[in-house]
Amino acid sequence: MIIKKIKYEDYDGNQREEEFYFNLSRAEIMKMEMSVQGGLDAKIKRLGQTKDAPEVMQLFEDIIAKAYGVKSLDGKRMVKSKELSEEFMQTEAYSELLMELLSSPEAASEFINGVVAKDKLTIGSEVDSTNPVIEK
Repeated sequence: MIIKKIKYEDYDGNQREEEFYFNLSRAEIMKMEMSVQGGLDAKIKRLGQTKDAPEVMQLFEDIIAKAYGVKSLDGKRMVKSKELSEEFMQTEAYSELLMELLSSPEAASEFINGVVAKDKLTIGSEVDSTNPVIEK
């Protein structure tokens, strides 16, 4: 799990800084792995090399939407739903996070590996760190 502190300006012009939770369980990772020909790791590596901007954008949107959740008070669950993900993705915090991931291979790799639990596979570690994921 990763706790991401994000600074952003809300739609009332207020500066905010909030913590957001992201995690993918082993079951969620396996489902994603099996939904992609060759596996998710291979897709991430390929996108890191090809820099296919629309596909990179879609991949990050999918990962963020699946990983975002609210940790239960007792720490036993990561509460996730389509509605919670949509709520987050309608904020400027989401925009800030997405722009960071798209412009920095290091941030992208750190985020992806952060949402993967400690005992799960490491994905996205072979992104070319000398070039941004999407050229500015």
